[in-house]
Amino acid sequence: MAVKLHDIKAPIAAELDIFEEKFRLAMKSRVPMLDRVTHYIVQRKGKQMRPMFVMLCAKLHGEITEKTYNAAALIELLHTATLVHDDVVDDSHKRRGFFSINALWKNKVAVLVGDYLLSKGLLISLDNDHFDLLKIMASSVREMSEGELLQMEKARKLDIKEDVYFEIIRQKTATLIASACACGAASTTDDKVAIDKIRLFGEKVGIAFQIKDDLFDYGSHEIGKPKGIDIKERKMTLPLIYALNQASRSDKRRIINIVKNENHLPRKVDEVIQYVRESGGIEYTEQIMETYKQQALDILLTYPASPVRDSLEEVIRYTTERKI
Repeated sequence: MAVKLHDIKAPIAAELDIFEEKFRLAMKSRVPMLDRVTHYIVQRKGKQMRPMFVMLCAKLHGEITEKTYNAAALIELLHTATLVHDDVVDDSHKRRGFFSINALWKNKVAVLVGDYLLSKGLLISLDNDHFDLLKIMASSVREMSEGELLQMEKARKLDIKEDVYFEIIRQKTATLIASACACGAASTTDDKVAIDKIRLFGEKVGIAFQIKDDLFDYGSHEIGKPKGIDIKERKMTLPLIYALNQASRSDKRRIINIVKNENHLPRKVDEVIQYVRESGGIEYTEQIMETYKQQALDILLTYPASPVRDSLEEVIRYTTERKI
């Protein structure tokens, strides 16, 4: 049976409603144009995965407090700031099916709005003396920037190896989920060992989440039509890295040439997708994803049984079984 986010959120549904109101108020400003932009952002919020991680991991270690709500707002503000800036960097005009901020208000406004959101997140921590949360999140933002730059550097040369790929996705994607889990725990316990343990859980889930995203690009009977977006953007993901590692010298040259020079041609992108499928790249990547899923589960099952633990177990399933 398909995992539903509504069911996962059940143990923290009331707290998420409170958080939504607090987050909306945290976005308020005295500048009318800024208020219009932030209202647009709030109205088009995503699945609230990161606040959900904060709340569940907080409740796994104790009772939700005002610090928990501040942690969730900090995570969501910094995450939203990075998305707004990413759309400028990528020259992307759509975000979750809606127009991006830079598409509607141009790059200059988008950059300034991202800066505003970043500063609001920092002030939530500083105004409440939550220096532990600030330290966790500052490290996360640094890692996300490093991961993005590392990926851009490797996209030029297309010389990426598996260990570099895992470092990129750990920094780009997994670090934010890991930080959400760590901030949640830090809002209800001072136990550094416990905070590090749940941070590692989040990292494993985050890596599995990104691997699943990479699989969407190649499609399957479950996922449906392949997208080929990563190939068009010259991103070397695990299915392609595996296929190239198994390839003959001539095949490797041919596929790399397509990714480098012919990635704008749909039939050539389809050729790469087909090659990856026939090389066993999809099956290999799914096995690796299952390994990270199991590692996350092994950490989670060291906690006592509870509805919150059940929800986090369902999050792991949702991460690797989702269709979008």
